[in-house]
Amino acid sequence: MKHFRFGIQLPSAANGAEYRSIAKEIEALGYSTVFCPDHFDEQWSPTVALAIAAEATETLNVGSLVYDVDYRHPLVLAKELATLDLAAEGRVEFGIGAGWMETDYLTAGIPYDKPGVRISRMIEAIQIIQMLWSGEVFTFTGDHYQIKEATGFPLPYNKKGPPLIIGGGGKKVLTEAAQRANIVGLNASLHSGEIGANTAQSALAEKFIERRTWVEEAAGDRFADLELQINTFMVSITRTSKEADDLFETLAPVFGVTPQQAREIPLVLAGTVNDVCEQLQHRREIYGVSYIVFPSTEIHNLAPVVERLAGT
Repeated sequence: MKHFRFGIQLPSAANGAEYRSIAKEIEALGYSTVFCPDHFDEQWSPTVALAIAAEATETLNVGSLVYDVDYRHPLVLAKELATLDLAAEGRVEFGIGAGWMETDYLTAGIPYDKPGVRISRMIEAIQIIQMLWSGEVFTFTGDHYQIKEATGFPLPYNKKGPPLIIGGGGKKVLTEAAQRANIVGLNASLHSGEIGANTAQSALAEKFIERRTWVEEAAGDRFADLELQINTFMVSITRTSKEADDLFETLAPVFGVTPQQAREIPLVLAGTVNDVCEQLQHRREIYGVSYIVFPSTEIHNLAPVVERLAGT
């Protein structure tokens, strides 16, 4: 069983000084990683944001949850990440995804291909990036990319490059993640291209048990070495357990689930500090998730949880 570690998703700040200050605070409070998402809405460019965070800290890991493969050519992304990893002395975590938010594609005028096509493109991009990081000259001919006699520069800080994060909610992408990634994110299904009632139904406890099973079966002998990650979308530290009960009673009908089903959704945490610690320990036993990512609004509220559980 993997030890707990915790990350914060920090999409933006008022200015560079504030982003640096928040990153330093995240580090001081015992979080492992600061992440930045990759969308075209009100958030910073992830690579620039992560460079600022890395420069402002000494031990904090930096990464994107996750780079969308369709927004950058793999040669460009490989160079950006290798440069960042070299400057950060090996503190980068490389998260990449096949893309899911349809509004991003509409805004940018990028074709929103079927999930299978986007996943196939992501796999080719990963292969190219990892070959660029090998330092060897290579040629690649695929369905989506054609690379001729390319070699990567600079090379990442560590020979094998940053640890790879792939997450998903469907069997196809989780199978690929299990066979390729170092860190596998268990997500709700986002095939619809937006977050809604269908997402809530796909986030029920039994669905996450199924996802963990897919990963374990596909990973085979390497499953014991994988770190399973989950990105929480709703967190509420309450003064009493009763307040959390009331919260689930109120929210459950909105998403078409029962209060008990809402309480067991792995993407949701609510209760006292003791309650939340118990929920996380239980979920590690059931789903295998030990790498928990919180929204930036909860940095201070969850600090007692991080202090108690990180490294255990």
